[in-house]
Amino acid sequence: MSTYWQRFKFKAAWQSIWKRFEWQKRLTRLLKSLQQSVVLMFVLGGCMALAVAGFSVGDRSHTAAANPTLTAANLSNVTLRVAKYKGGWDLQLKLAGLDNFPYKAQFTEFTGGNLMVQAINAKAIDIASCSETPPIFGIESNAAVKIIAATKGPTVGQVVLVPKNSTAKTIADLKGKKVGYIKATTAHYFLIKMLQEVGLTMNDINAVALSIPDGLSAFRRGDLDGWATYGYSIPQAKKEGARVLKSAKNILSGNFMIVAAPEAIADPAKKAAVSDFLCRIKKSQNWRESNLKKWSKEYATAIGVEEAIVYQNAKEEQEQRRSELLPTSNRAIASQQEVADTFFKAGVLKSKVDVKSVWDNSFNEAITKCS
Repeated sequence: MSTYWQRFKFKAAWQSIWKRFEWQKRLTRLLKSLQQSVVLMFVLGGCMALAVAGFSVGDRSHTAAANPTLTAANLSNVTLRVAKYKGGWDLQLKLAGLDNFPYKAQFTEFTGGNLMVQAINAKAIDIASCSETPPIFGIESNAAVKIIAATKGPTVGQVVLVPKNSTAKTIADLKGKKVGYIKATTAHYFLIKMLQEVGLTMNDINAVALSIPDGLSAFRRGDLDGWATYGYSIPQAKKEGARVLKSAKNILSGNFMIVAAPEAIADPAKKAAVSDFLCRIKKSQNWRESNLKKWSKEYATAIGVEEAIVYQNAKEEQEQRRSELLPTSNRAIASQQEVADTFFKAGVLKSKVDVKSVWDNSFNEAITKCS
């Protein structure tokens, strides 16, 4: 009897343990099932969140054209390599209070747009400015450069100078004379156009290609009978007795190109930085036009020219036309094509150049919406 009772108690205990074990197994399976459901819900929720975030980022990326600062957090590791003239973009942005870039802006100084285009082709620069002319020669040499915007500006500071003792009255009087010019620039272009107006070509003068500093030195020494130039070399030379033989005011279109490296355009982060930079340039131009006196004082100090000369020149420029950064347009392309055709007909270019191939309109929205 005792043995049976012992067996009964053992069996009962074992059944109790087994039931408890079965319940635990069921509970474990239930918990596992719940965990999988929770994980699935989390994943699905995460996917939905990512989808929404993806839409939001895409929307921000699209909106960055109008407000590039939205991408500021993504630009901290970007270095935008900017070509500038002495006292140029960097000073203008600083004076306008627009130099708080969300990326690193690395400025490098150049003396001419032709050198800037060469630097872009050499992959040393991301963005620069120049006249219509340098990109044309860039096309001929297969340079990797794109035009992404155009600044419409004044043309009063582009002339042919003659020394104070010169007897020349018109461009025709320079036939057979030694005339300096800056190759592949507006000075090269307007000199050709001026000569054409009086039935002459570059072959009818002793044309000497010189940089602005070398040209000014040669002109001061009396080594040149005429000098096609631009910028503050003009008031400096005039102060020493030089006079303007002819102005290119009504020859030039006033279009100045903003050029960029194809690699910078292809890189999403760097392209966002370029869009932001263009907007800042546009705003700083507006600031300059409304603050000529203050700008003239700082600019004069930067380039080492008398403030009165800078201010007077700035007022004359503004009277002709206010500077404004504009999107690319068919009209601007046609204007540059006319310049290219002039160089070709003059024999400066070996073959006809199609300028449209270097124009990029992917920044038009950013420029238009910038305010």
